[in-house]
Amino acid sequence: MLSDRLVRRIETHADELTRALVDDLQSNPRTSAYHRLSRETIHHRTYHVYKDLGLWLSSKAEEDIDANFTELGNKREAEGIPLNEVVYALTLTKYHLRDYIQAAGLVDSAVDLYQALELQRLLGQFFDKAIYYTVRAYERAANFREMSGAAPRAH
Repeated sequence: MLSDRLVRRIETHADELTRALVDDLQSNPRTSAYHRLSRETIHHRTYHVYKDLGLWLSSKAEEDIDANFTELGNKREAEGIPLNEVVYALTLTKYHLRDYIQAAGLVDSAVDLYQALELQRLLGQFFDKAIYYTVRAYERAANFREMSGAAPRAH
């Protein structure tokens, strides 16, 4: 199946995809807070999204997405990264993936096109859930900080 071939290709090229995304996050004016994070920090989180894509899409385990992106939301809030930048970083992750799929050149028939579109749909659902759990965790962490009397994070 094309979708399986695409997922394997994405996982195989996870490092290349990650490098391009890290470059984008550290230079994009919409993600200026990411400019102060180390390449390693950004690389680690993004690499595992790309490298484990097959697992994310095949298992569809909501609790796994919840756990991983709750952790991300908590970390980014603790680092003082503004929520809008966190969401935009996830969006850029999806865009880089979408562009890679379109450039892969594996679509040779109507069936291939359908499978590529189905993969895009599944990716959309995955990133929608990832954004939801990240935002939920970020907001909870920020509310806890506020209620506990801790100083707000400087952005």
